[in-house]
Amino acid sequence: MLLWLLLSPLSVWSLTLEGDFTQGGMLIGRVSPGSEVRFNDQSVRVSADGVFLLGFGRDDGLRHDLLVTRDGRPLERKRIAISKREYRIQHIDGLPPAKVTPPKRDWKRIKRETALVKQARRLDDDRKDYLGGFIWPAKGVISGVYGSQRILNGVAKRPHFGVDIAAPVGTRVVAPADGIVTLTHPDMFYSGGTLIIDHGHQLSSSFLHLHKILVKEGQRVKQGDPIAEIGATGRVTGAHLDWRMNLRSARLDPQFLVPPMPGAE
Repeated sequence: MLLWLLLSPLSVWSLTLEGDFTQGGMLIGRVSPGSEVRFNDQSVRVSADGVFLLGFGRDDGLRHDLLVTRDGRPLERKRIAISKREYRIQHIDGLPPAKVTPPKRDWKRIKRETALVKQARRLDDDRKDYLGGFIWPAKGVISGVYGSQRILNGVAKRPHFGVDIAAPVGTRVVAPADGIVTLTHPDMFYSGGTLIIDHGHQLSSSFLHLHKILVKEGQRVKQGDPIAEIGATGRVTGAHLDWRMNLRSARLDPQFLVPPMPGAE
């Protein structure tokens, strides 16, 4: 979807937004160099040539405010409308309590690992690796989709924020886009072998439940480079890759950034 927004018929200033105007979607914006952008009253990084990113979470509201300024002078105020999505909800009852809530002995570990992930996602620089586009990091059967949620023994669990690709242990995982590796961890409580790659402007990909990680923190990777192998580590019931994407605090749907899975109906 492409939306062209002219600030004024006679103005040299222009704003464009391109992407998916829906919950879980991402927009690539462009403004005149030297402009500043605020999204829902939060400052957004704008590159020297005027490129910036906006993202919408799973349950975000349907109206958002965008303000473009230069030298403190307002140039444009824009109300962005996005569409609402419906998600798969699954009820499962009769599970052992440990399958619903982790034992207290694991809480400190979970908190420590959560902090590592947050730190890895804090990198915010002017690279625009995302402009090279994205490819699927692995090929297989899509076994889980963004936004789905399970109700276990009547307790609503956190929604699924990625796309699951089922494939045998050892299946190669490649970088979906250029980036820098910001986290490698062999065995986290929930996600098992975990890898995070930053694509610039605080847009990152996370790869969960890995059998083996083939890259190191700080390493620069190119699209298509082998980075890991699919596994069945962490809290899983079978071998698969869970690919997630974050833009600042927004959890995005990776499937919006890639073509249909090859061979999928």
